[in-house]
Amino acid sequence: MNSLTFNTVTLHPIQQNDEQIWITSTELARTLGYKQENAVSKIFNRKADEFTNKMTQVIENPQLPNLGMRIFSLRGAYLISMFAKTAVSKEFRKWVLDILEKEIEQPKQHQLETRIKINNRQIAELKAIVDRRCEGSVKKRTEMWHRHHQHFKVSSYKDLLAIHFNDSVTFLETMKLRSLEEEANIRNLALHMVWLSQWWSEFGNAMQQLNPKMSYGIQDHFKNGAYEARLLLGERNYVSLFQIVQTHDWQNESLDLQDLMSRLMHMDGKYSNFLSLNNIDK
Repeated sequence: MNSLTFNTVTLHPIQQNDEQIWITSTELARTLGYKQENAVSKIFNRKADEFTNKMTQVIENPQLPNLGMRIFSLRGAYLISMFAKTAVSKEFRKWVLDILEKEIEQPKQHQLETRIKINNRQIAELKAIVDRRCEGSVKKRTEMWHRHHQHFKVSSYKDLLAIHFNDSVTFLETMKLRSLEEEANIRNLALHMVWLSQWWSEFGNAMQQLNPKMSYGIQDHFKNGAYEARLLLGERNYVSLFQIVQTHDWQNESLDLQDLMSRLMHMDGKYSNFLSLNNIDK
């Protein structure tokens, strides 16, 4: 499905390796009449416990690989609209139900056709793209296939469904590959963001007493920044880092970036590759 239209808004569904229609949180916010692109993300953050992974997921954006992109299935979009307070939310819910009803009524033969995997020629074409773009780098080849498999939810590119072949070609051709320096900068930025977020947790109340209006505006940046940092660092690294900041003596102890990384490596030697990037193939 190339596009959907609700009133005057055109939506561009995200292709996943399943039979659901997925919509980005940004497009969903615009469709529901919100001016702020992160309005849907704020609703989800408040009601996250009511969603399942079949209703919303975070996937990688091939144009901005450093940032996760949240998407919602039609059922997830319906639930978001239940919490929305906009003029079109009621009409949007009816529209979603109509589409879901059409999905259920699709002929079984069509469903069988969508399960056909790519053929040998297509397999060779995908492999050629990766071989050309990785330029002999084992690390880049591993990264490209890893991100590809995560995006299309397959264990091997040979298992890709034929209906997703063109999307796979586009994904591999447009994927931005990061240099070692870029990876280190991104990692350091994420570490700083988690650190600053915890600093705000310790001293935010005092700042609010000094200037409530300014403080409330900054608070969301710290909270949302820490969430993005968590996606970038990965759950294992984030949890260990969070343990350090939780036990830090903010009143009497200073800790720069190098000291912070040293503590992480002291906790578990497996963090050495993540922190030093020395063993990553160039």
